[in-house]
Amino acid sequence: MSSSNYQSYLENMQKLADVEYSIAVLSWDKEVNLPSKGAAARSRQVATLSGIAHEIFTDKKFGETLQSLSNNGNDLNDRQKRNIQLTQKDFNRINKFDTAFVMRRSNLISTAFHAWLKACETNDFSIYEKPLADLVDLKIEEAEIVGYKDHPYNALMEEFEPGATVAELDILFKDVRNQLVEFAAKIRSKNEVDNSFLRKNYPKDKQWEFGIHLLKNIGYDFEAGRQDISTHPFTTNFSATDVRVTTRIDENDFGNMTWSCIHEGGHALYEQGLPNADYGLPTGKYVSLGIHESQSRLWENNVGRSLSFWKAHYPKLQKEFPENLSNISLDSFYKGINKIAPNLIRTEADELHYHFHVLIRYEIEKGLIEKTIKVTDLPEVWNAKYKEYLGVEVPNDKKGVLQDIHWSHGSIGYFPTYSLGSFYAAQFFAQAKKEIPGLIEQIEKGDNLQLLQWLRDKIHQHGRIYDANDLCEKVTGEKLNFKYFMDYVNEKYGAIYHL
Repeated sequence: MSSSNYQSYLENMQKLADVEYSIAVLSWDKEVNLPSKGAAARSRQVATLSGIAHEIFTDKKFGETLQSLSNNGNDLNDRQKRNIQLTQKDFNRINKFDTAFVMRRSNLISTAFHAWLKACETNDFSIYEKPLADLVDLKIEEAEIVGYKDHPYNALMEEFEPGATVAELDILFKDVRNQLVEFAAKIRSKNEVDNSFLRKNYPKDKQWEFGIHLLKNIGYDFEAGRQDISTHPFTTNFSATDVRVTTRIDENDFGNMTWSCIHEGGHALYEQGLPNADYGLPTGKYVSLGIHESQSRLWENNVGRSLSFWKAHYPKLQKEFPENLSNISLDSFYKGINKIAPNLIRTEADELHYHFHVLIRYEIEKGLIEKTIKVTDLPEVWNAKYKEYLGVEVPNDKKGVLQDIHWSHGSIGYFPTYSLGSFYAAQFFAQAKKEIPGLIEQIEKGDNLQLLQWLRDKIHQHGRIYDANDLCEKVTGEKLNFKYFMDYVNEKYGAIYHL
């Protein structure tokens, strides 16, 4: 009985995946190729498919199958049991929303996204204000529908980082304030590192080719993916055999493209490493966005900003851009790409100040959901927090409150996962160095295959079998510990800045 029910469950989950990944294809196309006049029709198409996906997953008969497997699935193997357990949890959450709410949410997100694009183009937050306010109201409504303990923001974080709570994150970000603020201040008191060579003219086509080279080097499979240009770099997947990345190129800022390629490549390696045989199932999906971000941050920072990595790649880079880099030594380049200084843009921030950017967004999101911050006041609140935490003046909306795409996607509760990812990355990389003999020497030679295989074995292959903290403990022997990040930055920046 269980075997036939499980087969029915499997077929339904894969049908659902077919629809959801079709939505993903349309969403990818929206951000890469869609002409402006196609926006309204695309919004309708995505909303319709979102409604169909909701109906498939919340179907009463499917719910009965799930319940039967939950109650009478003793003959299932452990992986199958875990799939049922996780799907039942997801089913219970999603069933709290009716189809009308799902379609209304999809339409509001499409409206907000296109308003955000227009607001960015015209540097005018007021264009985005009303659609964003509508979306925030809907997210408040969503938290009430889902239900929560202690704080409504917990309900929204559950979608991105299951189990995370405001109480835990408040403690974590207190550690960020207490430890990183002082450490960054020490660095700023030292002689400033020069990175002006990164802002010379780097032709678009040459940058693009070098980005492709880096993606191939870290193991990204172009037979199972592709790279394109978008306003905001992102990774999306339609299966483990079709995982796509985007980047953006500024001809006067070499770092913009380079580390977005490596960052998104890290996300893509995770998706390409998930078990394709589990297509549509929880065991074929990522654990949490914090763990997902750990994979991009590990490759971007622990590897991609390391001296070892550039020992392998700097000669090629100098050859490609001799007019900019022929007189810049490897040591100067390494120091330059790790310059520590406050800035306006989160995606261009250094490893330390990055977490102040995340902290600001976390505090704003909590305020929006608590209704202590109004959308109307966002530019003023944003600018004040940037002055307080980073000591910088925000010159306009585009470089301020409009710089992130996330709120236009309705992704409130997402931003904390960026900091969690960096902290997980430091802990995972410390463990990898213990377990892979000569890892640093391998990276120096341009060989990243053993590190990728280690990540495949330790993290990627498990899908959602373990939750984030359990996975971290399984891989490293302990739950997430901020100490590893501070050890990493103390060693790295202590040497660069002679602390």
